[in-house]
Amino acid sequence: MRYSRQIILPEIGETGQQKLQNARVLVIGAGGLGCPVLQNLAAAGVGNIGIVDGDVVDETNLHRQLLYTLKDCGNSKSETAKKAILELNPEIDVVAFAEFFKEENVVRVVGDYQIIVDCTDAISVRYLINDISVAKRIPMVYASIHKFEGQVSVFNYKNGPSYRCLFPEQEGLNAVPSCAESGVLGVLPNTLGAFQATEVLKIILEIGKVLSGKLLIYDALHFQTQIIDFVKNPKEIEKAFINGTLLLNSKRTNEDLTPEAFLEKCGQLRIVVIDVRELDEIPEFKRNNVIRIPLSMLEDYSKKLDKNQEIVLFCQTGKRSQMALNYLIKSGFVSVFHLAKGIASLKDQIQ
Repeated sequence: MRYSRQIILPEIGETGQQKLQNARVLVIGAGGLGCPVLQNLAAAGVGNIGIVDGDVVDETNLHRQLLYTLKDCGNSKSETAKKAILELNPEIDVVAFAEFFKEENVVRVVGDYQIIVDCTDAISVRYLINDISVAKRIPMVYASIHKFEGQVSVFNYKNGPSYRCLFPEQEGLNAVPSCAESGVLGVLPNTLGAFQATEVLKIILEIGKVLSGKLLIYDALHFQTQIIDFVKNPKEIEKAFINGTLLLNSKRTNEDLTPEAFLEKCGQLRIVVIDVRELDEIPEFKRNNVIRIPLSMLEDYSKKLDKNQEIVLFCQTGKRSQMALNYLIKSGFVSVFHLAKGIASLKDQIQ
């Protein structure tokens, strides 16, 4: 009865509903995009869903992340989202990964999922998702949002173009601002997330025309859409495959620091501790070896540093410091760490 209105569609039927039940989908990010993706996939009967997010619910999330309520503030997003979609549909299996998606956990987290849905707001993580998707030959359903606009596409679908084909990686640290920095219309990610969920269902059901090799651009303010075609770039595909294969075989040590380990390193004056937040962000964290270098300035500042110097990075939630860590490692620095969940995880230790 739950799925009867879907099953009567000739394109779906009982066979299609069984495909949905058997499908394994990994959703990376349980924020503005992830919430509607999770709600729609769970409601449609996608039987196995993974949720990856190391963040906690904040009151500023509530105007757009409709899985959460005020009582959820301070709780793990992935665990809270899991509980919410199981209440919506207890017939599915859901696994919550209360951690950020990064090189150290790629193999364990991706496992045998068949589709990855990119609901992140960090460009460095998108390249990571893309490269592991290329190496494992599974589709990546992408969306991003900015103020009143968004875009959607499907990468690595049936040997189609990749994220790198459309957006070749820039080695610098100049990234598109997140919602926290530029703002977003609350309804926008819910619209784009519904688009993503639609593409996931089409891929599973093998119906319709998937947005492979096409970028759909949506302007909510003027209610306009545009589709841009793009093609494969063999060099970018090769780069992604090499990176992804290295990730699958990686034995890289864990660079994430717990609050306790971070504070211990802050007490060692020989270690350089860099706050990559903007200069006006609070709370302040002052130690003798802490310097404030906003992420946008780190590229130039890093040229002054010894690449053998031990460096510890932190920001508000861990996302920007992870981006900075990845950049420094790619630039040849050999001993870089970061506070995994940001300065927010030190709320009991600082004023």
